[in-house]
Amino acid sequence: MIKLAYCNVENLDLNKAYNLVSKKRQEKIDFYRFDKDKKLSCGAYLLLKKLLSEENITKPIFKSEKYGKAYISNYENIHFNLSHSGKIVLCAISDMEVGADVEYIDCEIDLDIAKHYFYNREYESIMNAKNRPHEFFKYWVLKESYMKYTGLGMNLELDSFEIIIEDKIRLKNDGENLKFNLFNIKDYEIGIAGHYDVSELIEYDIDELI
Repeated sequence: MIKLAYCNVENLDLNKAYNLVSKKRQEKIDFYRFDKDKKLSCGAYLLLKKLLSEENITKPIFKSEKYGKAYISNYENIHFNLSHSGKIVLCAISDMEVGADVEYIDCEIDLDIAKHYFYNREYESIMNAKNRPHEFFKYWVLKESYMKYTGLGMNLELDSFEIIIEDKIRLKNDGENLKFNLFNIKDYEIGIAGHYDVSELIEYDIDELI
């Protein structure tokens, strides 16, 4: 089982939504200075809460692994991953480990990032593409979704593994037979890594989360 969903939180009513999240999440929201970031933090939690409720997951207890990846300690067969960028929050839930990432496609991105931190052939693919920024962010969300899947996050070096984008997206020298999927919504690229192929990306309206 796997479910992938997103929501535009630009019009989130923070005053209303704030009281719907956990105290720990409220503390995280309070840490941010700008409303934009507060909305993303709050909206990501509300989207997770929505997906969990649809699976009859009640009173989840959230904890963090060594490198910060969150998990639900009282539901060992439920895994999730959150991401946000720009105006979008993203959530994936699964009965197996999962990693997901959303990124706003910045056409002014410095492609030297790929030159210095990506696998050589990934960089070559980006530079040979007709739309280099779009190609860059395809690799970025796929690589970050895998890094989040492993639980290592940025402790796993970007150039230590290679993503191959062909008819089927795959990880070179993959011993787990992982599945990778890409989605594009307007100005955003979304990547997900896990043990299932994902054919549907669900969109929620902000009113559905409150």
